[in-house]
Amino acid sequence: MCSKVNEILCSWNKLNVHKERPCLKILFTGLFLGITGFLVLWTYVGSKEEKPLTSFLFQPFAKLYKSRKSSTSPADVQIDINSEESNSSSYYSEFGISSQSYSRLQQTLNWAGPDTTITNVSMSTSPDHSTFIIQNLKDSYQIGEELFVTIHARDFNNKSKCYGGDFFQAKLFSQPQKASVFGEVVDLLNGSYSVRFLLPWVGEAQVAVRLIHSSEAVQVLKHHRETDSDRVFFNGYFEGPGPNGTRLKETVKCNVKWEKNGLERMGTGDCCCDYKDSRTGEEWRCQRPKSLPCSARVYHSMGGYSKHVTAKETMFMSQTNKDINGQTTPIKILPSSGSVGIDVTQKCHPGLHTPVPAGFYLNDVWTSFVCSTRQFTTQTTTQCLKDKHIYMMGDSTMRQWFEFLLKAVPTLKQMNLHVEYQTGPLLAVDVENNIDLHWRAHGLPLRCLKTEVSNLHYISNEIDDLTGGPHTVIVFNLGPHFTTYPLDFFTHRVLRIRKAVLDLLQRAPDTTVIIKTVNTGYKDVFGSDWYSLQLDRILRWAFQDVGVYILDVWQMTACHYNKENIHPGPVIIKNEMDISLSFICPD
Repeated sequence: MCSKVNEILCSWNKLNVHKERPCLKILFTGLFLGITGFLVLWTYVGSKEEKPLTSFLFQPFAKLYKSRKSSTSPADVQIDINSEESNSSSYYSEFGISSQSYSRLQQTLNWAGPDTTITNVSMSTSPDHSTFIIQNLKDSYQIGEELFVTIHARDFNNKSKCYGGDFFQAKLFSQPQKASVFGEVVDLLNGSYSVRFLLPWVGEAQVAVRLIHSSEAVQVLKHHRETDSDRVFFNGYFEGPGPNGTRLKETVKCNVKWEKNGLERMGTGDCCCDYKDSRTGEEWRCQRPKSLPCSARVYHSMGGYSKHVTAKETMFMSQTNKDINGQTTPIKILPSSGSVGIDVTQKCHPGLHTPVPAGFYLNDVWTSFVCSTRQFTTQTTTQCLKDKHIYMMGDSTMRQWFEFLLKAVPTLKQMNLHVEYQTGPLLAVDVENNIDLHWRAHGLPLRCLKTEVSNLHYISNEIDDLTGGPHTVIVFNLGPHFTTYPLDFFTHRVLRIRKAVLDLLQRAPDTTVIIKTVNTGYKDVFGSDWYSLQLDRILRWAFQDVGVYILDVWQMTACHYNKENIHPGPVIIKNEMDISLSFICPD
């Protein structure tokens, strides 16, 4: 039975399970019995309206099946998924989301975990003992070929692990050539992981694999997201007239109003001031000031962090973002002797699929596999943006694009709107070329300096207020400020924006809409890349069929030689902007 499943896996993804583990037969027996269940996740079987997500965005088998100690059948698990669906499908019906689509979202968000109780940190995945090997290493390869690597996870006792759920990232790189490409990691749920690389440049390359989080650390992250989303809190500033011409000021704690995941601890009854946006339905809650009315709220800011991690959980989290040992043999890549090519000639247009890899770096220049992109100069950037209204919305990583364009187009002059720069709104204009460039932070929650509440607008409301048209470009992103919150909360926010984008494209179909995906860079309990990856999956799921441009910066930030930072360096930003401009001006 085990060998038969391995044959099927190899034929689908050219995977070679290097060694059979003792736990493999038991686990894969259940998988084989439910093979039609995971075919949907591995292959393109849907219609154009139901395009499956790229496999790197989710671990294909994760939690679709119970642990090997359970007698639950695949059919029972499907019922379990549908029971979750019944609780939320009606919640999303207002956005036109079908139960089948919601079920697909649940599958993409599933993640494997330990199948036994972890009583000691030594049972968790050890980066020092885990290894990777290159499968069937050859003396040389041709450009465009694929390379396969197997990761073996072991615990601190050097014992092979028999379950999945570790969060690994892999890349192929060449330091002298400033070249790198992202590797697609697939969890085999038996303590082994398969990685697929494309060989896209001529020269030499090496494999690098990192353990971002062990499967045990992932459970720590998941637990805290589900129990104490209030560990990030905010300040609300109230001001109003006092006696004898004085001015009263009070500062109180605020957060998202959400009756679960610890967010209900703000209080009940008459404890608080609630602020509901009439258009989005989003609610924000602040503790009630002692001497001022709820209407006196003027400012918002980040409050602080409440860390509720135990000593054992801290130990699990300490093994974060660690390189693992493996074959360092240089991979020799030669020019192709045949017709194999990796050039992409398709012009950029909305709705394109993002492959893995989405592109690669060579001499610090990103070549996209999504569509034909080019490098822009000051002159060509200005020409591309001529007669354009560009609206950027999101977090500080989107503000980096605003700042880049200010330098790239010297004729753009920023206006002083006398607002908090960190949140905006910001405005730059080029009268000569008829360009206006806008940036503003997305709505609450927002970790920021003290800023006027009136300047914090929800993205969906902003899009609803735009006319759109051939001269309008809308770019937005969401992610880092939502890492600690319930996934349903983030999904609701994303679907509101989706509806606004659909309405916009209905009234003005020639509007350009670009979504920047989530960066890598966070590695702690407040903003882990694992949190960000789950948000990224939701974002892609929501917009995969909308007809917008999705710019994958996850791969671009994960495989570059620069140390990961939630705010990427200038080289990465320049490449992100070249792709974005190629979307705006494909000719």
